[in-house]
Amino acid sequence: MNTITTDNPISSEQTSILACLASILIPASDKYDIPGADDETIMSDIISAAREHAESFKTGLDAFDAYAQSEFDTDFVSLDHDDRMAIVEHFQDNAPHFIHALVSVTVSVYYQDTRVMKSLGLEARPPFPEGYELPQGDWSMLDPVKERGEIWRKAD
Repeated sequence: MNTITTDNPISSEQTSILACLASILIPASDKYDIPGADDETIMSDIISAAREHAESFKTGLDAFDAYAQSEFDTDFVSLDHDDRMAIVEHFQDNAPHFIHALVSVTVSVYYQDTRVMKSLGLEARPPFPEGYELPQGDWSMLDPVKERGEIWRKAD
C-alpha cells in the first residue's frame, strides 16, 4: 500500500476488510486486462478518498468484522466468498447508508484509474483543458425563459 501508515485513517485490519469489499464490488478481469478495485494503487486512492468519511468507514468496517465474528466465529477477511457475500447482503438490507458510501467512493476512484480508463477506450486525462465535444441541443427551448425577463431582485 502506498499510503503512509500514519496518514491512513483506518487500521490495517480495516484496510484488509475494505480490500475484500472492494474486490467484491469490482473484481479484476483477465478478459479485459484490468485490475480489481482491490489493486494496491486503487486501494491507496480509495483510502485517501475515504478520509472524508473516516469515522463512518471505521464504524462500518468494524461492523462487518463484528457480524462475521457473531455469525461465523471468524473475522471477515478469513471467510470464503459466499459467506462474505451473505454479510454484504445483510448490510445492504440493514446498513444501506454505509454500503452507498462504500460503493460511491470505490466506483468514483476506480474509474479514475488510468488502466481502467484506457480499457474503456477513453483518454486517461482530465476532461479539461482539452474538453470533450458535447452534442448541441435545441437552444430555442430557452426562449420562454428569456422572454420572461428578470424575475429576481437586484442586490444593492
